[in-house]
Parts: sequence; structure tokens; C-alpha cells
Amino acid sequence: MSWKPSEKEEEYFARMEFERKKKIEEEKHKDLAENEKTRLKEQHFMRCPKCGMELIEIDYKHIKIDKCSECDGVWLDAGELEAISKLEKTGLDKLFGVFKK
Repeated sequence: MSWKPSEKEEEYFARMEFERKKKIEEEKHKDLAENEKTRLKEQHFMRCPKCGMELIEIDYKHIKIDKCSECDGVWLDAGELEAISKLEKTGLDKLFGVFKK
């Protein structure tokens, strides 16, 4: 005599199987997203957001400022604008002097 699961048991096992497969797919998507994020970061790291050319990092009073080698754009990372705003006027003038041609 064979045992047959009840309708509720069948529903429970189907739901558990679905959740297991869904979790596997979510992990795949997470891995793909991480891989894509890493790929894009490597592709764009130290590149000008405006023209795509190499950025030159300038260290001025422990503030690292990125300047484009082509379009001369100046780019700041998180917190750097606040650090620049705390410089005294003479320090700020000297910082701007670094970027003059």
C-alpha cells in the first residue's frame, strides 16, 4: 500500500520547493549584480565622468583631489568638499593655484 500526501502536505512541499528555488535564483542575481558592479568599477576607476580620460590624483593637505588629464575637470570624492571648505582663505588660494595653467 502506498502512502499519498494530503492536499495540505502537497501544498506545503510545493511551497517549500518554490522558496528553495527562489532563494537559489536570488543568489544568482546577487552574484551577477556584484560581478557587474565590480566590472563597471574596474572599467571606470580613475576615469573622468565627463570625458572618460584618466584622472590625476593631487594630494593637497591630505585632501585627494582628482583632475582630468584632458578636459581639466576637477572631481571630489565624498567628504572632500567639506574638507576644502574648512581651509583658510590662504590655503584655498594655494589650492586653486595648483590647478592654474
